[in-house]
Amino acid sequence: MGDVEQVNVDALMAEYDRESNTRHYKGVPRVVVRYILAAFSVFAFYMNLLSTWPEQIRRSSFVGLIIFMAFMLYPARKKSAKRQNFVPWYDIILGIVGTGCFFYYALNFSAMAQKATRISGLDVIIGIVGILIIAEVCRRVVGIPILVVAAAFIVYAFTAGYSVNRIVYTLFYTLDGVIGTPIGVCSTFIVLFIILGSFLEKTNIGSFFIEIANSVAGFASGGPAKVAVISSALEGMYSGSSVANTVGSGSVTIPIMKKTGYDKDFAAAVEAAASTGGQIMPPIMGAAAFLMAEMTETPYATIAIAAIFPAVLYFTGIFLMVHFEAKKQGLKGLPKESLPSFFKLFLTKGYLFIPIVVLVVTMSIGYTTSRAACLAILAAIIVSMFRKDTRLTPKTFVEAMENGAKNTIGVAAACSIAGIIVGIVSLTGIGLKLADTLLMLSGGIDIVALFLTMIACIILGMGVPTTANYVIMATITAPIILKLIPETPVLAAHMFVFYFGIVADITPPVALAAYAGSAISGGNPLRTGVIATKLAITAFIIPYIFVLSPEMLLINTSVFRVAQIICTSTIGMFAIAGGLEGFMKKKLPWWQRIMAIAGGLAMIEPNLITDIIGLVLIAFVFVQQYVIKDRSQKALNA
Repeated sequence: MGDVEQVNVDALMAEYDRESNTRHYKGVPRVVVRYILAAFSVFAFYMNLLSTWPEQIRRSSFVGLIIFMAFMLYPARKKSAKRQNFVPWYDIILGIVGTGCFFYYALNFSAMAQKATRISGLDVIIGIVGILIIAEVCRRVVGIPILVVAAAFIVYAFTAGYSVNRIVYTLFYTLDGVIGTPIGVCSTFIVLFIILGSFLEKTNIGSFFIEIANSVAGFASGGPAKVAVISSALEGMYSGSSVANTVGSGSVTIPIMKKTGYDKDFAAAVEAAASTGGQIMPPIMGAAAFLMAEMTETPYATIAIAAIFPAVLYFTGIFLMVHFEAKKQGLKGLPKESLPSFFKLFLTKGYLFIPIVVLVVTMSIGYTTSRAACLAILAAIIVSMFRKDTRLTPKTFVEAMENGAKNTIGVAAACSIAGIIVGIVSLTGIGLKLADTLLMLSGGIDIVALFLTMIACIILGMGVPTTANYVIMATITAPIILKLIPETPVLAAHMFVFYFGIVADITPPVALAAYAGSAISGGNPLRTGVIATKLAITAFIIPYIFVLSPEMLLINTSVFRVAQIICTSTIGMFAIAGGLEGFMKKKLPWWQRIMAIAGGLAMIEPNLITDIIGLVLIAFVFVQQYVIKDRSQKALNA
């Protein structure tokens, strides 16, 4: 049974996650490929811990090796992946030429810097070929949407009057293009955290999270759905893909939810919404936390702490809606005797949390991101030895290194193309022009400007991996907010655009996570996406609070104020969840639903007047739902 489920998971990942659609190798070629990938992980450790190379050499050699591995693993078409031990001649040529282009720059970067835009015709040709080949890698591994955006920006640069030499020099031979900040962060921080995630996966920490969630919520009404919410929140601490989260844990949780009695579309939507939320869950936030620290010049610890409460509120909203849906449908939980004991489980396997604790503590006390990640990897290796079922063998150790390299390819390809967007924005100043356009369309009204920015983020974020998604948002849309609403803290603006870029994974029509979940449940992808969007309603509300009331992110506030915000927002989320589900203790008539949603929204806004208004509205609904029903029941009993 386990083998069958694994095959199904692999097939789903290949269908909905382009990064999983790799060539199949067997025998000696399989061993060779494995050790090439593992060697890349060793290279990443060397580059970050021992080398003193200039950034140009570090980044260009990193991209060059990514290209080589990409053409070794990823076919031009999905169907071609089924053929074993086969790489077509043109992929061999593209891999060698693409790698050669970036190593050419690595070996000649000093001369290129002196030439500036006076680069030779050969340099221009090498730059164009290199950009086109990394674009082809991105098409194969990530998909077309991000390429369309990048191509549109390049076309704009040409129409704005910039020469081929100037554009190629900026995008290929400077630290403002393909090997710009996104690749800089990817080659230093992100690659190590991806490797850490691979080691954690090999310790079976994902199964442990599902068991922990079962022990906490499995017995409750609609327990399996609550288990999905909790386990996906935990898995989000190390996973960088909402689709991988959905397929990985959803292959276990979705069938159990259906068996419990949940509608198949609702079951898939719960997993998709919860897995997407994993990308906003500290301490890693799909690796975007490290990019955000770099791009906002804000300490990582500050970002991780600021993100805690919004993430908890997000999952609280999903949890409550799952609860009300279970009550409405009369669904029960799993038998208690079939569930593991929380304390016994924590005592026997709780040590698997140690690497994450090591990561958070070391970064909080001032260790560099790279060193903290390496120490967390070392901790994962050590703690895996505590039990036989989690112990890393030489084979699983190499597999972890292999998977780390493989999972880096897609992120690096996306970051390279995101670097093109950053380079064109820097070259042309198009970001300010977009801000002026939105300012005109919004009529200077803050909430309208934020709404238009939200739409732009959702469109730009469709089908784009988390890290590249954030880079695009931070480059294009965050500056728009800072210009339209100048008093907005930089971190608040970046959190706003990051959240709306992420929810593109569950927002129709693209909604990759929803499509993956519906493939497991056998449901309707579009309906799954609509339900997932409703479940994730918090992600469409609280980003506005980031900008309008930055206290939500613990900016310029006090302990008392934080406690007040936590209490009022939680009550507000309770009311919104009940209003959207149309059920609390009993069915809510339409007018109570409106009052509950309005009251909840008022209480999430951190303002005394709105809190009072919201509390009055919610209290009225609460009395109607709970107190009056109890009295009528007593009268009937009398």
